[in-house]
Amino acid sequence: MRLIIAEKPSLAQAIAEALPGTSKRQDGAMVCGDTTVTWCLGHLLEQAPPEAYDPADKQWRLDRLPIVPQQWKLMPRPKARGQLAVIRKLIKQATDVVHAGDPDREGQLLVQEVIEYMKYRGPVQRLLISDLNKPAVSRALAKLHSNNEYQPLFQAAQARSRADWLYGINLTRAWTLTGRQAGHDGVLSVGRVQTPVLGLIVRRDNAIRDFKPHPFYPLWVDLKVAQGQLRAWWAPKEHQPLDDQGRLIDHRPADELAAQLPGASGRLTKLDQQEKRQAPPLPYSLSALQVDAARRHGLSAQMVLDICQRLYERHKLITYPRSDCRYLPEEHLQLAQRSLTSACQNDDALQQWLKGADFTLRSKAWNDKQVGAHHAIAPTGKPADFSQLSATEGHVFRLIVRNVMAQFYRPLRTFEVKAEFTLLNEAFRARGQSILDPGWKPLFTTRDETPPLPPLTQGEPCQAMGAGVEEKETRPPEPFTDASLIKAMMNIGRYVDDPNVRRTLRDTDGLGTEATRAGIIETLVQRGYLVRQQKALRATKLGSALIAALPSAVSTPERTALWEQRLRAISEQQDDPGAFQQALLDDLHGLLTHSDAAKLRQSLQSAQGEAGGPAKRTSKTRKSYSKTKSSGVRRKRSSQK
Repeated sequence: MRLIIAEKPSLAQAIAEALPGTSKRQDGAMVCGDTTVTWCLGHLLEQAPPEAYDPADKQWRLDRLPIVPQQWKLMPRPKARGQLAVIRKLIKQATDVVHAGDPDREGQLLVQEVIEYMKYRGPVQRLLISDLNKPAVSRALAKLHSNNEYQPLFQAAQARSRADWLYGINLTRAWTLTGRQAGHDGVLSVGRVQTPVLGLIVRRDNAIRDFKPHPFYPLWVDLKVAQGQLRAWWAPKEHQPLDDQGRLIDHRPADELAAQLPGASGRLTKLDQQEKRQAPPLPYSLSALQVDAARRHGLSAQMVLDICQRLYERHKLITYPRSDCRYLPEEHLQLAQRSLTSACQNDDALQQWLKGADFTLRSKAWNDKQVGAHHAIAPTGKPADFSQLSATEGHVFRLIVRNVMAQFYRPLRTFEVKAEFTLLNEAFRARGQSILDPGWKPLFTTRDETPPLPPLTQGEPCQAMGAGVEEKETRPPEPFTDASLIKAMMNIGRYVDDPNVRRTLRDTDGLGTEATRAGIIETLVQRGYLVRQQKALRATKLGSALIAALPSAVSTPERTALWEQRLRAISEQQDDPGAFQQALLDDLHGLLTHSDAAKLRQSLQSAQGEAGGPAKRTSKTRKSYSKTKSSGVRRKRSSQK
């Protein structure tokens, strides 16, 4: 008997429907001839708690840290025992096993750890499915791989799981116990991804709170030129009183110059004119979709992830959504017209976009070299029944279709002009843009563009018609929103001071993964470290106090981003899991020496931030160790701490 173990029931159902013959349902599985399909329910296993290694570690004590298992143990999650019993029974009867976890690092871990936990020693093949439509599943079933090819991916995922346990358990216990000494009755949760994300927000809030506005004085002049009129802006020289952005902070030089300008003659001394072509935005990765859906429809990152899962699993309208890739396989190009035509047939907006598509075009999105385990999120081609979709599901589906549809629109062509005029020995600059061919742009926005300038010729004369000085005030940074925070997590190198580290991080995945970023934000909200104020994400007093009390290395992005880099290297057989763990342990020993009750007490007393706190404690004690696929971190939860 061949046993296929899927990651979740919806995937198992899609596999069973693609197998020949009629499937018969039985407890926890489906039988299709000589093939049986069963499933996990997300993670069936979790890392054992510290007391499973030593009963003395059930009690939280500083003198027991760090806790480091010598032989790692997994244990069934409380609600998983029934399905584990089904898999155990079936795997004993199997002649070969097929691993059908999601095509990513976590999916590889989730099913393989169950197979190894059952001590199965027979052959294991790997089934990679990123599209639940029957033809796609059938093609995947015809192209099975040896699971041995994915052993490095499993080792990287396993190293991540163990490292998260070590980091989260030890630092959470250390700062929680220190917090008790400082008078705080509650768990102070620390994680290798969640804490740097919190640090980003705390530092942004501090910058907003500490911001001291100052006035600045832009000067404009309206110029008459040979073929029209335009407005240009003074570019003060360096000897003028300027701030670090080059803005004039004393109005007197501007007032003096403005008084002299009317009627003054000058000349166009620099002219840069060029036609630009801009290719359409690529199809979406999950994070890119979360950013756009937050901006356009006000959806949180977690809402977008949940919607995508429903569009993928329940409605089968899109391909695998937890993708970090924005490119599509070249073989999909020949199927694109048919799938897009089918996907668009029940919606007026999609139909309108479809009419403008030119399927003879080929964009850079179709590139096998850029596609790894996943490809970009795309419509499967199944017609959408919008009466069965919520409004938000419809919004997200249209975004996904739009970005694939845009690949069959011409590039946006613009004519951009930058001009510099000299009057009274001072420089005045103007810029304009005219659209030569809107191409894909109408699918995305109706926002006003930079207006065009009249036709200009290098060296032509100009005359000042009027001038004026505006008084403006510098503005603080914007608070983070779901969209800007996801974007910051994707491009974390921008928030790193060390130029060498920043250079190293340019090509890494950023902070967290496509699958975990939304869950990290929600975890921080649930633990009382963040609150939502309309669209803004703001740190609470508790969140601010924790960041102030922790070593900066724990709350800044460098460490966790470099972790991700090493995990990727493990998955590509360029690094060793043992060396990675040893480096972590060396790091951990140093960090634990920084837990300081006096510093934490001071932080808790002086912290600024929004009111808020973790969920209220219940009277019943409940302790567990849990790890969900979206959280990325294993840590202790206790309603009494």
